Amino acid sequence: MDIFEIDRQYVANTYKRFPVELVRGKGSELFDASGKRYIDLGSGIAVNSFGASDEVWINAVTRQLSKLQHTSNLYYTDPCAILAKKLCERTGMKKVFFGNSGAEANEGAIKAARRYSVKKYGEGRNVIVTLKNSFHGRTLATLAATGQDGFHKDFGPFPEGFVYADANDFDSVRTLCEENQVCGVMMEPVQGEGGVCPLEKDFVQKVAAYCAENDILLIFDEVQTGNGRTGELYGYMHFGVTPDIFTTAKGLGGGLPIGAVLLGEKAENALEAGTHGSTFGGNPVCCAGAISILDRITPELLAEVREKGAYIVNELKEYPGVKSVSGMGLMLGVECEKPGIEIANACLEKGVLVLTAKTKVRILPALNIPWEFLREAIGILKECI
Repeated sequence: MDIFEIDRQYVANTYKRFPVELVRGKGSELFDASGKRYIDLGSGIAVNSFGASDEVWINAVTRQLSKLQHTSNLYYTDPCAILAKKLCERTGMKKVFFGNSGAEANEGAIKAARRYSVKKYGEGRNVIVTLKNSFHGRTLATLAATGQDGFHKDFGPFPEGFVYADANDFDSVRTLCEENQVCGVMMEPVQGEGGVCPLEKDFVQKVAAYCAENDILLIFDEVQTGNGRTGELYGYMHFGVTPDIFTTAKGLGGGLPIGAVLLGEKAENALEAGTHGSTFGGNPVCCAGAISILDRITPELLAEVREKGAYIVNELKEYPGVKSVSGMGLMLGVECEKPGIEIANACLEKGVLVLTAKTKVRILPALNIPWEFLREAIGILKECI
């Protein structure tokens, strides 16, 4: 049997894979089993922040592998503590809880918000407001938090305590907060799986002010938008607000699984010994890799991300067959006259890997994709559009 047949027979049928077996890569170039070259505009869904086989990341990970691959959280390790310190210093947050994925990080944020409220106000004030068209993960609680009806099927009963406001409609958020016992409002700066739809600055600022006035925790889901993806270190930084809690994952690990819940001053003591935990959270190898990523997300790199994003937008926004381009930095969605999946398949044939989000083509290249590869890939994308 070839790899496709083995996969179909033995791997759970939960993915609609493209018919490609990727075997190696370097930077923004990937190669399949036949040797065909692809320019990668997906970076593992915003995970490989500096592309494939990144030498700085490899060296950091292998150095730690040669020392100690795992200890559990019964003991201290240097990479875990140093990564937490760096994250707090770069963001102004006070404490970090480490898990293994974005969904786990969002679960942790939900737990922290509810426990903050229980400690201060007692039981019952436990509702989380999220936004319609959002996506927060695939566990039962994060599916319940996701504001898309299509995800609320087949796996019930779902956990209670989530209500859904209209994105960019402050009155909708305020009404739900007035009608429910709300402890937190959670939102993505850019709704990634919902179609790469950025929130409006005025809306975010009004929600932030209302949350502060009513002691409701403001939570940002930065699983996909974080770690330089939008042209700022974290997406909330575009809006001039500071969250009480935010989550991140994907690009932080550079290819290894890690998730993080960052807790601000209000919420820093919401979680105590025994209230939350993770066997692999803060794994020293994953944390060593993450340190090597975070240290290289400099102001200069962020400026380059914004410049490359602007180039893509300018190339596509008025191109024949393109209806609109949305997003921030190197997290972009392109609505075309053709279905996004049709364009993605055509790009694949021509040696470019792009993603989709709903009907759109989604572009999430490595933050340091070379200009020559970016121009070549966007030229091919335009041909396929």
